[in-house]
Amino acid sequence: MNLSEKADQGSLRFRYIKLCIFFSGLSVFAQLYLFQPILPMAAEHFKVSAGDTSLLVSSSTIGMALGLLFFAFKADSYSRKGLMVFSLISSALLTLISTWIPSLSLLIVIGIFKGFVVSGVSAVALAYLTEEVSTLAIPMAISMYLSGNTIGGMSGRILATLIAGEFGWRNAILVIGIESLILGIIFWKLFPESRFFNPQKTDYHLKVKQMKFFLTSPYMLRLYFIAALLMGVFVSVYNYLSFRLEGAPFFLNHFIIAFIFLMYIFGVFGTMIVGRLSKRFLMNTILKVSILSMLLGAFLLLSEKLYILIFGLGLFTLSFFAAHTMASQMAALYARRGKSSATSIYWLFYYFGSSVLGSGTGYLLHAYSWNVFIAILMIAVITAFLLSTANVSKERKSTGTT
Repeated sequence: MNLSEKADQGSLRFRYIKLCIFFSGLSVFAQLYLFQPILPMAAEHFKVSAGDTSLLVSSSTIGMALGLLFFAFKADSYSRKGLMVFSLISSALLTLISTWIPSLSLLIVIGIFKGFVVSGVSAVALAYLTEEVSTLAIPMAISMYLSGNTIGGMSGRILATLIAGEFGWRNAILVIGIESLILGIIFWKLFPESRFFNPQKTDYHLKVKQMKFFLTSPYMLRLYFIAALLMGVFVSVYNYLSFRLEGAPFFLNHFIIAFIFLMYIFGVFGTMIVGRLSKRFLMNTILKVSILSMLLGAFLLLSEKLYILIFGLGLFTLSFFAAHTMASQMAALYARRGKSSATSIYWLFYYFGSSVLGSGTGYLLHAYSWNVFIAILMIAVITAFLLSTANVSKERKSTGTT
């Protein structure tokens, strides 16, 4: 084996990278959104509104955003693998601790800490892949990471809903914590160390210069705001869908609602489909089509017919992950230097969008109606589409996509 060569498809090293990066996404998103499907139970338990309980989700994403801001400066000071192992193990322990926390306020505080430590994975995962994996294999590796995110989000929601319905929501947290700890240990044992990156002392002047470059680049800023808007819309739908399905005109029980979250599997298809299409079409073209498809899916969520709503949710989910896959790849590939800074800022916007829209729209839903709620989300998606239309000419120059 030539140690100077990057991991290519078919190699043992690539298979370990692909498997472990999938597990990391699985763990992160299972923990990050485990409260999402059990918000109605938490609201009833703590006697608070939907908007207040949504802070159980937003606290983790706020912590993520703060962590990503920190790691935008410090990520290159640590071993890539060491940082990810620390993030996965410590976040799993915090999830386990959450099982025995008696108050909503303390759960929210722990959520912030958990989001902060788990952000170490998101801060360097894309940078690791672009450093360690051969150019032709990068789209597949990134798709595998995002597929892990998708399946982690899906499995976490389904497990949490089923276990909470039968054994209580605290036991649901316990199971997710144990699962995440096991995945973290597997990652620690199997994930390959970096060959093309060595930890280096943080050059704050250089980091500020890199971040200033990315934050003043119209191309990157549009990608960052697209990420914030689309993620905010996506989290908003999944935060409050359970409230919609439990009420009129559906009146579904928790068991059926749990399997509604199987729609998340369409997110895996979305990442796989665009991974292949990116070899044939401009990435920004795929991004625009994905956003328009997401808009259609959001529109179908207005329906009072369950089969139309489910179809719309599947389309909405597939389209979001397709758009997110493209936007994250475009950001990672644009950054020839300072990749960890570029991708950290991407995730920073992504999770701020999740936190702000994810909680803010809950209060809108409480004050108005589901139709008004969806209309606001559609306006956000349209704004993201308008931003994407401005990036075509820049993409041709910066990414070399044909």
